[in-house]
Amino acid sequence: MADHNLDTRGLLCPMPVIKTQNAIRKLQAGDVLTVTATDPGVLHDIPAWCRINGHKVLEQKQENREIEIRIEVCES
Repeated sequence: MADHNLDTRGLLCPMPVIKTQNAIRKLQAGDVLTVTATDPGVLHDIPAWCRINGHKVLEQKQENREIEIRIEVCES
């Protein structure tokens, strides 16, 4: 298991989701990806993408304009 970070600050939908998808493809089951974003749409879009693709949202937090979503990569 390893922790990875993805910075999508300043990007608008759908780019944060696309970049998240591309990053997760390179990871192993059990790895954790922390996505940092400024587009409030990720609060809905990334969890929805995770549900569809079988990954698990561990945590979501927002401080001012910055959003952080931690995702556990599951077998797909």
